[in-house]
Amino acid sequence: MLSTLADVDALHPFFFPTVVFILGAAIGSFLNVVIYRVPAGKSIVRPGSTCACGTPIAWYDNIPVLSWIILRGKARCCGRPFSFRYPFVELLTASLFLACWLRMPHGAAVCGWVFLGSLVCGTFIDLDHMIIPDAFTIGLAIEGLLLSALIPGLHGQHSGFYVADSIRSGSASLVGLVAGSGVVLWIALIAEAALKKEAMGFGDVKFVGAIGAFCGWHGAVFSIFGGAAVGTLWIGTALLWQKVAGKPGSGAPRAETPDGQPADMGLGVHVPFGPMLAIAGALYLLFLRGWVDAWFEQLTSIL
Repeated sequence: MLSTLADVDALHPFFFPTVVFILGAAIGSFLNVVIYRVPAGKSIVRPGSTCACGTPIAWYDNIPVLSWIILRGKARCCGRPFSFRYPFVELLTASLFLACWLRMPHGAAVCGWVFLGSLVCGTFIDLDHMIIPDAFTIGLAIEGLLLSALIPGLHGQHSGFYVADSIRSGSASLVGLVAGSGVVLWIALIAEAALKKEAMGFGDVKFVGAIGAFCGWHGAVFSIFGGAAVGTLWIGTALLWQKVAGKPGSGAPRAETPDGQPADMGLGVHVPFGPMLAIAGALYLLFLRGWVDAWFEQLTSIL
């Protein structure tokens, strides 16, 4: 069977990447449901997808990306516009799945799909509601621990002795979970003491721990400081665009006052940090792992 799959890959090198991309788009369509229904406390299974007017959406109008293009972003039943977010999440998930497949061993790539799919959900839920549900923090951390033990290649363990590799990989996951959440917790406590107010939600603490469970402590620490860099760039660009366009909030993440009221971007407001952490975690997993790990090893040798 393995030789047959290898032969297919050799003869048709675009076959499996195409299948992975289509699978990712389909999963992205499901993630749209999860992003909407989980914060609302609704079932992600039933009922099926419906338009805002209440009409069930036919299967041929629910094809990832293509249906949105064919229908020109409007519902067939009532003409109401569909948000561009739906095809965007589908394309984003498909691209992330494909990147995993092309850049990681296939077993680790499947783990990456679980990880990145959860990051996508956590990101958009945090942008909408300023929360990250436990399913995408505690649940993701548990999945990271289990998958690390089952698929040691997720943490680069390839000695050939499965039991030893599994123990080392599981240990790396546990260290990443504890170190990541611990570092963020201390940062949050110190910042809260200095500012005399909550500086970071506990959901972010758990979220970094989940990232560490999949990426190890290097990835967890990188996600903290890389997320801060992403946030600075994102918010800085949004503020600059606001000044140029004269439209408050243009391109900026959701912002709230300390008492939970909507607010324009500026000093003293709360913004979701989860999306920044997720972007940094995805960058580490897919593109920066070798560079970041080498940097940490060099730093450790100096110290």
